[in-house]
Amino acid sequence: MDTRLSPEQDEIRRTLRELLRRRCGPAELRAAVETPAGHDPLLWSALADRLGLPGLALPEAYGGVGCSVTELALACEETGRFLVPSPLLATSVLTAPLILALGTEAQRAGLLPRIAAGALTAALAVAGPALTTALALTGGNDGYSAGGGRAGGVQARRAEGGWRLYGEVEQVLDGHTAGLLLVAAHTGGYARSRTLLFLVPGDTAGAVRTRQTALDATRPQARVQLRDTPAELLGSEETDVRPALAALGDRVAAVLAAEAVGAADRVLERTVEYAGQRMQFGRPIGSFQAVKHRLADVYVGVQAARSAAYYAAWAAGHGQRAGALALAQALEALRRAAAEGVQLHGGIGFTWEHDAHLYFKRAAGDELLFGPVHRLRDRAAETAELFTGAEVAV
Repeated sequence: MDTRLSPEQDEIRRTLRELLRRRCGPAELRAAVETPAGHDPLLWSALADRLGLPGLALPEAYGGVGCSVTELALACEETGRFLVPSPLLATSVLTAPLILALGTEAQRAGLLPRIAAGALTAALAVAGPALTTALALTGGNDGYSAGGGRAGGVQARRAEGGWRLYGEVEQVLDGHTAGLLLVAAHTGGYARSRTLLFLVPGDTAGAVRTRQTALDATRPQARVQLRDTPAELLGSEETDVRPALAALGDRVAAVLAAEAVGAADRVLERTVEYAGQRMQFGRPIGSFQAVKHRLADVYVGVQAARSAAYYAAWAAGHGQRAGALALAQALEALRRAAAEGVQLHGGIGFTWEHDAHLYFKRAAGDELLFGPVHRLRDRAAETAELFTGAEVAV
């Protein structure tokens, strides 16, 4: 692994940071999350038209840029710095790779160019247990089921002319605005029970989408209710979606880790800057040794998390898995950086109006959605067979 960034990778970071500095400052961010969509459509169009961000990791044959997971992670590190509310995670990180991996050629050709151009946004609606279970982030997904019937979740049944879905999915990222829903549904009855993925256009009759109040307003979530909703099967009935979901999970974890690193780095920068300005006992609080030690510990944690995130992104593109551990380290670094930021900003840091709370909520919200940290680490140890055959002394 070459740890040096290429000129192209540096250019991606620089160009994206400059654009977001102009278009996604604190005022623009707060205004965007208050809109019904939860993000700024004009900023999304700029990210798509100027940088090709939605199709950054999609093949050129489908209108994408043809970059690897590493470039996507570097881009998300910059969006994390500014807590950019956008459909990027739901569309390009969670949904598009599944369409690419499991879809028919007609489905890929019909959907991916529109996603790459930013004209179509998508959301992954995973019913049943938590999203982390389906993505095999906190445990194996061999027994994963999308639920259905009295057990909740979503059930699929054959109907004249195709498939019909009924059920409900909570906490669908950007599900209220997505032009396309990719829904995990249970089918086959008890004897042939299995989970399949189905494509549902967002404006389909019978699909009711309601935005929910979320801890982290920069990650809008929705409840999706399906009432005898027509759907198109993704790929074929013989497809086992669980390996694809597990492979996607490691890729998602690597990108999320980079995003968390960007957020942690930014809140650390702002805290250091404020510590040099806030006066106590006639001198800046940043000159006190105790404050220096606290900020130095945060800095070490952020740099270690960045190294882990970069390695996980590289590994995801080379058939290796390190995403869960990198995500655990990055979420922990972000949580600590955000907590120190709130405390060292003093009284103003504890007000809802201060930006430190946005980063603190991102740390807490991501751990609720994709963690917790101790289970991510446990899964990483299990995958690496770290304790296999080890004798436990009593």
